[in-house]
Amino acid sequence: MPTTLPVTLEQSARARLVTAEGQGPERSITVTLRYASGDPLAIHVAFPAEATLAGTEVTWAFARTLLDEGLRAPTGSGDVHVWPCGRARTVVELHAPEGMAVVQFDTAVLRRFLTRSYALVPAGDEDVAAVVDHALATLFGHDGGHTGHGGHA
Repeated sequence: MPTTLPVTLEQSARARLVTAEGQGPERSITVTLRYASGDPLAIHVAFPAEATLAGTEVTWAFARTLLDEGLRAPTGSGDVHVWPCGRARTVVELHAPEGMAVVQFDTAVLRRFLTRSYALVPAGDEDVAAVVDHALATLFGHDGGHTGHGGHA
Protein backbone atom coordinates (compact mmCIF):
# COMPACT_ATOMS: atom_id res chain seq x y z
CA MET A 1 0.00 0.00 0.00
CA PRO A 2 1.49 3.40 -0.97
CA THR A 3 2.32 5.79 1.83
CA THR A 4 1.23 9.38 1.40
CA LEU A 5 3.14 12.21 2.97
CA PRO A 6 1.25 14.40 5.41
CA VAL A 7 -0.04 17.64 3.97
CA THR A 8 -0.70 20.80 5.96
CA LEU A 9 -3.12 23.52 4.87
CA GLU A 10 -2.54 27.03 6.17
CA GLN A 11 -4.75 30.02 5.67
CA SER A 12 -4.55 33.50 7.16
CA ALA A 13 -7.84 34.85 8.40
CA ARG A 14 -8.90 38.22 9.71
CA ALA A 15 -10.76 37.97 12.98
CA ARG A 16 -12.22 40.30 15.55
CA LEU A 17 -10.95 39.79 19.09
CA VAL A 18 -14.07 40.81 20.99
CA THR A 19 -12.70 40.26 24.47
CA ALA A 20 -9.73 38.85 26.25
CA GLU A 21 -10.92 39.04 29.85
CA GLY A 22 -11.80 42.70 29.47
CA GLN A 23 -8.20 43.55 28.53
CA GLY A 24 -8.63 46.49 26.20
CA PRO A 25 -11.00 47.28 23.35
CA GLU A 26 -12.12 45.05 20.50
CA ARG A 27 -9.54 44.77 17.78
CA SER A 28 -8.90 43.23 14.42
CA ILE A 29 -6.24 40.50 14.32
CA THR A 30 -4.88 38.07 11.77
CA VAL A 31 -4.80 34.43 12.83
CA THR A 32 -3.50 31.39 11.00
CA LEU A 33 -5.87 28.48 10.42
CA ARG A 34 -4.10 25.12 10.02
CA TYR A 35 -5.22 21.64 9.11
CA ALA A 36 -2.81 18.72 8.87
CA SER A 37 -3.65 15.41 7.21
CA GLY A 38 -1.42 13.77 9.84
CA ASP A 39 -3.78 15.07 12.57
CA PRO A 40 -7.05 14.74 10.63
CA LEU A 41 -9.52 15.19 13.48
CA ALA A 42 -8.28 18.64 14.54
CA ILE A 43 -7.98 22.14 13.26
CA HIS A 44 -5.51 24.60 14.74
CA VAL A 45 -5.90 28.35 15.18
CA ALA A 46 -2.66 30.25 15.84
CA PHE A 47 -2.99 33.66 17.47
CA PRO A 48 -0.11 36.13 17.03
CA ALA A 49 1.89 37.23 20.06
CA GLU A 50 0.41 40.74 20.05
CA ALA A 51 -3.09 39.28 20.49
CA THR A 52 -2.35 37.15 23.54
CA LEU A 53 -2.08 37.96 27.24
CA ALA A 54 1.21 36.03 27.42
CA GLY A 55 2.78 38.03 24.59
CA THR A 56 3.73 34.85 22.71
CA GLU A 57 2.04 33.04 19.83
CA VAL A 58 -0.65 30.71 21.14
CA THR A 59 -2.16 27.86 19.13
CA TRP A 60 -5.49 26.30 19.99
CA ALA A 61 -6.41 22.86 18.61
CA PHE A 62 -9.93 21.50 18.61
CA ALA A 63 -12.13 19.10 16.69
CA ARG A 64 -12.76 19.88 13.04
CA THR A 65 -16.34 18.68 13.54
CA LEU A 66 -16.80 21.22 16.34
CA LEU A 67 -15.99 24.07 13.96
CA ASP A 68 -18.12 22.55 11.20
CA GLU A 69 -21.16 22.10 13.46
CA GLY A 70 -20.67 25.53 15.03
CA LEU A 71 -21.19 27.22 11.65
CA ARG A 72 -24.83 26.07 11.79
CA ALA A 73 -25.76 25.88 15.49
CA PRO A 74 -24.25 26.53 18.93
CA THR A 75 -21.95 23.70 19.97
CA GLY A 76 -19.09 22.91 22.28
CA SER A 77 -18.29 22.04 25.83
CA GLY A 78 -15.30 22.59 28.03
CA ASP A 79 -12.67 24.95 26.65
CA VAL A 80 -14.09 25.68 23.19
CA HIS A 81 -17.56 26.81 22.12
CA VAL A 82 -18.59 27.81 18.58
CA TRP A 83 -21.83 29.37 17.34
CA PRO A 84 -23.20 31.31 14.38
CA CYS A 85 -23.69 35.04 14.91
CA GLY A 86 -26.14 36.04 12.23
CA ARG A 87 -25.61 34.77 8.69
CA ALA A 88 -22.17 36.24 8.07
CA ARG A 89 -20.24 35.72 11.32
CA THR A 90 -19.17 32.82 13.52
CA VAL A 91 -18.02 33.17 17.13
CA VAL A 92 -15.35 31.02 18.74
CA GLU A 93 -15.12 31.26 22.53
CA LEU A 94 -11.93 29.93 24.13
CA HIS A 95 -11.48 29.22 27.85
CA ALA A 96 -8.11 28.69 29.57
CA PRO A 97 -6.94 28.97 33.18
CA GLU A 98 -5.42 32.35 32.24
CA GLY A 99 -8.71 33.73 30.94
CA MET A 100 -11.29 33.69 28.19
CA ALA A 101 -11.36 35.12 24.67
CA VAL A 102 -14.22 35.63 22.24
CA VAL A 103 -13.20 35.80 18.59
CA GLN A 104 -15.48 36.59 15.62
CA PHE A 105 -14.77 35.29 12.11
CA ASP A 106 -16.37 35.73 8.71
CA THR A 107 -18.32 32.50 8.27
CA ALA A 108 -17.41 32.33 4.56
CA VAL A 109 -13.69 32.24 5.43
CA LEU A 110 -14.17 29.36 7.86
CA ARG A 111 -16.36 27.49 5.34
CA ARG A 112 -13.69 27.80 2.64
CA PHE A 113 -11.05 26.53 5.04
CA LEU A 114 -13.21 23.55 6.07
CA THR A 115 -14.02 22.78 2.43
CA ARG A 116 -10.29 22.64 1.67
CA SER A 117 -9.71 20.37 4.70
CA TYR A 118 -12.50 18.00 3.62
CA ALA A 119 -11.03 17.90 0.10
CA LEU A 120 -7.75 16.75 1.68
CA VAL A 121 -9.31 14.26 4.15
CA PRO A 122 -13.04 13.67 3.66
CA ALA A 123 -15.26 13.32 6.72
CA GLY A 124 -15.25 9.67 7.77
CA ASP A 125 -11.91 8.96 6.08
CA GLU A 126 -9.82 10.09 9.04
CA ASP A 127 -7.36 7.41 10.14
CA VAL A 128 -8.41 7.41 13.79
CA ALA A 129 -6.15 4.47 14.71
CA ALA A 130 -3.06 6.38 13.54
CA VAL A 131 -4.16 9.46 15.51
CA VAL A 132 -4.62 7.37 18.68
CA ASP A 133 -1.25 5.66 18.16
CA HIS A 134 0.47 9.03 17.73
CA ALA A 135 -1.28 10.51 20.80
CA LEU A 136 -0.28 7.54 22.95
CA ALA A 137 3.31 7.67 21.71
CA THR A 138 3.44 11.38 22.51
CA LEU A 139 1.87 10.85 25.93
CA PHE A 140 4.41 8.20 26.84
CA GLY A 141 7.38 10.13 25.45
CA HIS A 142 7.95 8.08 22.30
CA ASP A 143 7.12 10.74 19.76
CA GLY A 144 10.28 10.51 17.69
CA GLY A 145 11.38 14.02 18.56
CA HIS A 146 8.07 15.63 17.65
CA THR A 147 7.41 18.81 19.61
CA GLY A 148 3.98 19.68 20.93
CA HIS A 149 1.60 22.03 19.21
CA GLY A 150 1.01 24.22 22.27
CA GLY A 151 -2.39 25.63 23.12
CA HIS A 152 -5.32 23.49 24.10
CA ALA A 153 -7.26 20.57 22.72
